[in-house]
Amino acid sequence: MSNIDYVLFNLIELSMELRHLRYFLVLAEELHFGRAAQRLAISQPPLSVAIRQLEDQVGARLFERSSKAVRLTPAGQALCESARDVLARAQEAASQARDVAAGLAGRLHIGFVGAMLYRGLPQALCAFQAQHPVVRVRLAELNSHDQILELLHGRLDLGFIHTSRIPDELRYRLLLREPFVCCLPSGHALARRRTLSVSDLRAEPLVLFSREASPDYHQQILSICAAAGFQPEVRHEVRHWLAVVSLVSQGLGVALVPEAMRRAALRGAVFRPLEGHIEPSEAYGVWRAGPSNVLAQRLLDAMRAFFNEPQ
Repeated sequence: MSNIDYVLFNLIELSMELRHLRYFLVLAEELHFGRAAQRLAISQPPLSVAIRQLEDQVGARLFERSSKAVRLTPAGQALCESARDVLARAQEAASQARDVAAGLAGRLHIGFVGAMLYRGLPQALCAFQAQHPVVRVRLAELNSHDQILELLHGRLDLGFIHTSRIPDELRYRLLLREPFVCCLPSGHALARRRTLSVSDLRAEPLVLFSREASPDYHQQILSICAAAGFQPEVRHEVRHWLAVVSLVSQGLGVALVPEAMRRAALRGAVFRPLEGHIEPSEAYGVWRAGPSNVLAQRLLDAMRAFFNEPQ
């Protein structure tokens, strides 16, 4: 670090006002106190005071003054270039801060459950990035429980989860409700039917979303079966909906899955609507309470716009 850079960092450390540097640069360009004061729209005495304060802080004379002329000293010449750089960086930092506050720039760390890949998250992200090209988006696939923990620790700005049971420190917005459907191997006898009742699955081995990954989904599916009068034989438990559908496609059981999983289009798996009233699958956007993150809210708006469009 050069001596001049060291001085500049000390100026910042001591809360030296940037206006002293602006005054210095204008005077360095004009080399005349009267003209410099006129450019700065101030009177001459405050300019003289500011320059003396700057010189005291730097510990060197920056100008040679006489009744006939004002000249930069070698120390003043050395300060000029670095002072311009400091002011440019300060202006850039202020511009970036304004852009972030306005939702035009910044970073957005997003968590999501796997099913969101089939619920419009990629399309909403593409639309969002087209409108906010300088925003850096980072995605992390996590179950609902892990997203809540990451949000509480400030490591996520926004999450997409399956539960509204969240701590008081978080806020949520319901994004969509969709029916559960039955997922069957394509060669299964029940696959010949157009619709099924949950009770039709009484004797079938079930592939289930694990309790550890999503206790809400796990319990909801068991409750759907209980309402139909049976306790299912849970053959396999996995952590992702795509894994559920994949196991079913290979003939390892049947499953109840959100309708969005139809879009996974895995060969060997078919989907059939369920008869009767069944509580739907729900997806929520969730974020930390407190000052609103403009970028997070705009992405949520993009998601809602996608859901409201005809599919």
